[in-house]
Formats: sequence, C-alpha cells, structure tokens
Amino acid sequence: MCDSHNTQTQEIKSIMRTYESVIIVKPQLSDGEVGEFVTKVKDLITKNGGEVTSEERLGRRKFTHEINHVRDGFYLYLKFKADAKFVKTLENALKLNTNVLRAMTMLALEIKAKPAPVK
Repeated sequence: MCDSHNTQTQEIKSIMRTYESVIIVKPQLSDGEVGEFVTKVKDLITKNGGEVTSEERLGRRKFTHEINHVRDGFYLYLKFKADAKFVKTLENALKLNTNVLRAMTMLALEIKAKPAPVK
C-alpha cells in the first residue's frame, strides 16, 4: 500500500496547472531589454516542462505608492501551465533579478460558462 500511495502522490504533484503571473520591472528598461527579460522568463518556464499560453505587455504605469523609491514600472502578464513545484523556482528567480520591482504568481481560476437554457 505504501508504494501505491507514493505513486499516487507523485502523479498528483506532476499535474500541470494553469498559473498567472504579473511582473513589474524597472521603468528604465528599454523596449528591447523588456523583450529580452520576457524571453528569459518564457525560456525558464519551458525549460522546466511548462508551457506559456498567453503573454501581454501592459506597458508603463504609475504606482499609487512608491516601490523602492520608484514611482512607475512596466507591467507584464504571463499565463502558463506548469508543475506546482516550478512556481517556487520561478518566484525565487524573479526575486533575485534586480530589474524586477514586484512579482506575483497565482493559480488561475478557469470559469466555465453555463450552458444556455433550452427553449
């Protein structure tokens, strides 16, 4: 029973889930540097068995409060599928990157539309 329990636990851990990340990078980065950063993050996701399903560059926006004495930043949005263990790896990599002001990754909720009523 112990072996089957361990196998089931490993199968549960290896399920790919959909996540959303919002990353705010320093406003001093040029469009080319932002592009390189996005490419590096996407490569990190795919090299760890994930798949990027959506990417949006939301542009530069002003903050309501300063973050590390900075008043604005460049917002990025990524939606990806990955193993649950990888999310911690991604968060650690983003924390260590000096160009990242803030980053948040959450499990994406998939809302299924209700079927239309039959007439």
